[in-house]
Amino acid sequence: MNKINSITSEKTPNFSTKMSNITPILTDNPLHTEILQTAGKLGAKLGIPTFIVGGFVRDKLMNRPTTDIDIMVEGDGVDFAKKLAKELKIKTVVDYEKFGTALIPHADVEIEIATARKETYSPDSRKPEVVSCSVSEDMSRRDFTVNAIAASILPESFGELIDPFGGIQDMQKGILVTPLDPDDTFSDDPLRMMRAVRFAAQLEFTIVPHVLKSIARQKDRLEIISWERITDEIIKSLKADKPSIAFYLMKETGLLSYVFPEMDIMSGVDVINNMGHKDVFIHTLQVVDNAAQLTDKMDIRFAALVHDIAKPPTKRFEQKKGWTFHGHDEIGRRMLKKVGYRMKLSNALRDYLMTMTKLHLRPIALAKRDITDSAVRRVMAEAGEFLDDLMILCRADITTKNPKKVKKYIANFDKVESIMQDVHLRDEMRAFQSPVRGADIMEILSLKPGKKVGLIKKSIEDAILDGKIDNDYDAALDYMMSIKDDILT
Repeated sequence: MNKINSITSEKTPNFSTKMSNITPILTDNPLHTEILQTAGKLGAKLGIPTFIVGGFVRDKLMNRPTTDIDIMVEGDGVDFAKKLAKELKIKTVVDYEKFGTALIPHADVEIEIATARKETYSPDSRKPEVVSCSVSEDMSRRDFTVNAIAASILPESFGELIDPFGGIQDMQKGILVTPLDPDDTFSDDPLRMMRAVRFAAQLEFTIVPHVLKSIARQKDRLEIISWERITDEIIKSLKADKPSIAFYLMKETGLLSYVFPEMDIMSGVDVINNMGHKDVFIHTLQVVDNAAQLTDKMDIRFAALVHDIAKPPTKRFEQKKGWTFHGHDEIGRRMLKKVGYRMKLSNALRDYLMTMTKLHLRPIALAKRDITDSAVRRVMAEAGEFLDDLMILCRADITTKNPKKVKKYIANFDKVESIMQDVHLRDEMRAFQSPVRGADIMEILSLKPGKKVGLIKKSIEDAILDGKIDNDYDAALDYMMSIKDDILT
């Protein structure tokens, strides 16, 4: 369970749920202290109750890194933000008048100012209705009790806690509970269901049973939430130390059938003639967790999530071989075009995932047999700038429980990577293409743009990668002239 700071200077985990002031915790960072005290003095000057709220308070209490400062006022949040920005000598304020919030883009931390408010969604609306309220009412409409904690930052009451729903006690228990009836909480903003599984992974907390049941009942409400917001929660879940927690919970509650149906159908094992196969869903999440242990790079973790996305549609049983998934690498690459469009992924991330999915079997194949320089060069050329990421993904993909196989694969991976560390070879393969370009081929052979030009260019590249010819213009030109008739006739 996560340890919670006490208000003593030593910050031991001996914590009292009856604590009433957290000034030592709020002032343990000079930058945070300056911002909070400046905002508190401004609130006092304007006669506006001013608080630090939500995730900032939670993370401070749990001794977790804090990246954003969320300030709430019982007044005009946008107007307060503009005045605070001036006090902090920041010229830019991004305001969202409709929602009563504003962002102050500080160089070192993002500051959000919000009006104490309630947000509700009508049954058929994608846009919430926002009304101002008191801090206590604002806490009631928060997603979870651990996020429904505030502390005053006014000078005369700095650090005084407001914890109307026992969030600190729930934090100690390591549980996620909604302040009010979960059906109401999730109906007001269905994205909170995705936030529940994300927080469960990030904080390694348990979602209490009646909240889980509410999510299962209301999962279809996600239809009113934009894909951008849903995808953002998926990405945040992937950044957790153990992302699988979130995805197992999505599966359990039925959320996965909506947010990632391609993953939802991965689970289960078929057996024919006493021959079964790995549960692809369990394997995938093992790979994701392995990747999380190897790297903080979210893109690689996302690649781990989708690398076997085409195994369900390519699963076949062959009498002699058993279960096969022929072509799942290439078919998975194609599937990700549709997935990327639905999830509103950036073109760069979509293309990255497509490349990684297409190539994820290649280094593993190398590790299973004798390694040749030409095979290594070919993988390096196709992976390009993503080569190191691909090797991390492939190491993460080793989930066998057979220690002899693991030892063999790792040893061969080490050999492959030692070859790939050749700086000259890496630079050469990263920018690799035929020395005789398409324009040269068309001019020399009097061809028009078309398929045959591409076939000739690829033949030259294959010959270089296979070590048949040197990677220079003259050798490539001579080779082209020797093979052109076979392609053109």
